[in-house]
Amino acid sequence: MSLNNYKIVTYEEIVADSEIRTYIEKGDRHIGTMGYTEHSFAHVKRVSKIAADILTKLGGSNERVVELARIAGYMHDIGNVVNRIDHAQTGAIMAFQLLSRMNMPPSEIASVAAAIGNHDEETGTAVNSISAALILADKTDVRRSRVRNRDRSTFDIHDRVNFAVENSETLTIPDKRIVRLILKIDTDICSLMDYFEIFLTRMMMCRRAADFLNATFELVINGTKLM
Repeated sequence: MSLNNYKIVTYEEIVADSEIRTYIEKGDRHIGTMGYTEHSFAHVKRVSKIAADILTKLGGSNERVVELARIAGYMHDIGNVVNRIDHAQTGAIMAFQLLSRMNMPPSEIASVAAAIGNHDEETGTAVNSISAALILADKTDVRRSRVRNRDRSTFDIHDRVNFAVENSETLTIPDKRIVRLILKIDTDICSLMDYFEIFLTRMMMCRRAADFLNATFELVINGTKLM
């Protein structure tokens, strides 16, 4: 296939694709049976938007790279349809197949797949600007509405940490090159120590991702800067 046979696949086409939509829906349903937090459209669309916002405001990325970040953000959790374990790598392989079917250029497929395959804190790291933005967007999506379990007496620590978040905002400050996660936490539900026990690895991954973009990651909880 010559380069002329490849096409520019848009974010809107990705969102409209019924196959991709099915994998997101089914993946969220599968991990929901295991008690994991919400990973459906509210999550992936938020991640997509924040990833694009980070690259746009920090500058240095053209419009196509920003759109690829949106695509990676939307598709990043499709591997959950197979298994939560190694879902990043599974999702990357699925993305190769799906985007190849849509005739996206191999160089773009490689960038998106690398971002998806490196977004999990256990095995991943920022390898390109798209992956760095995806990591920051994904790991900063902490909010009460992601908790499925409504019986607080049966909450595990993951439920408590997410449910305690009364407000969450991810800001990119261009002139200072800062990506800042601002949280308001109900400490009667979850202590700051509990938060760090669960999320320290993720926050350190965010710091390294921001470094990749020549930026600084900051964490502010209840008005206090902690990172």
